[in-house]
Amino acid sequence: MTLLPRPTAAPPEPIADRFGRIKRKLRISLTDRCNFRCPYCMPESPEFMDRADRLSRVELSRILLLFVAELGVNRLRLTGGEPLLRRDLEGIIEDAQALRPFGLERISLTTNAALLEKRASALKAAGVDDLNISLDAMDPAIFAKLSGGRSIKPVLAGIVAARDAGIPIKLNAVIIRGINEGEILPLARYAAREKLPLRYIEFMPLDGRGEWTRDRVVPQADILEHLRAEFAVNALPRSNDPAAYYELDDGNEIGIIATVSNPFCASCDRLRITADGSLYPCLFSKNGISLRDPMRAGADDAALSKLIRSTVWNKDAGYAANPGYSDRPIAMNSLGG
Repeated sequence: MTLLPRPTAAPPEPIADRFGRIKRKLRISLTDRCNFRCPYCMPESPEFMDRADRLSRVELSRILLLFVAELGVNRLRLTGGEPLLRRDLEGIIEDAQALRPFGLERISLTTNAALLEKRASALKAAGVDDLNISLDAMDPAIFAKLSGGRSIKPVLAGIVAARDAGIPIKLNAVIIRGINEGEILPLARYAAREKLPLRYIEFMPLDGRGEWTRDRVVPQADILEHLRAEFAVNALPRSNDPAAYYELDDGNEIGIIATVSNPFCASCDRLRITADGSLYPCLFSKNGISLRDPMRAGADDAALSKLIRSTVWNKDAGYAANPGYSDRPIAMNSLGG
């Protein structure tokens, strides 16, 4: 990909929806495949897309250039499935690095960290700015239950390797009643000991197995109650981030993403693209619009930009306007976390 520095003329017109929400963040899935089988994400018997249907590195580069240089996106998150299953991941990150002159400010990666230990230094050298690492339990048996029988040991080793490589880390934990609400405090203790920010995520009605019910959600208020049994918890000023943040009396920071009990749709500034190139304006969108098909059919950048702007403009109000289980064909391993 050969890029010229952005001219000193006016920056690109921001991309916005009909509710006035400007989109600055793009989450793009690199693969729907994963080495874990988390029940809140992966269907019982997943049907993975053919590799030929997945966006190539060249196609990814073109889409990312379009979103940054023409549509004003300035933050990129690479997701999956598990993005470390892409052998060309470091190359994809290097390609994204070339978008800095066009306004890209941050390249982030979401991973389960099981394959991270051997690649952390290479990811840092490629230019990744930070990692979100899934860690749903400290108890090995509970961790195995929530990961499809996987071991926690390589995940913890990956966290250490990333920290030693100098990559900033946030930990993410999905909390499900009846499974791991007892891990709220152990996770907080581990995060404090390792001086790592931690975010708890309410179990969202998007699981790949249709098992979500409202009574399995551990809401924000209950998570705070668990924490207050051991810590003083002080609320921090709310920002545009999906998480509400708190400082514990040990000095560590935790966040709670309360999609179900306290939706943040009114401030949503993100879009999602699947590994096969479908644009989903909302995490809860029923269907996506393919960017891959018109691109492979010869559509130019102007046509793609028009399609993207139209799709985003018609974005729904979000989960807050239509709460409840989202029954749709795509699962989270395909959409990206």
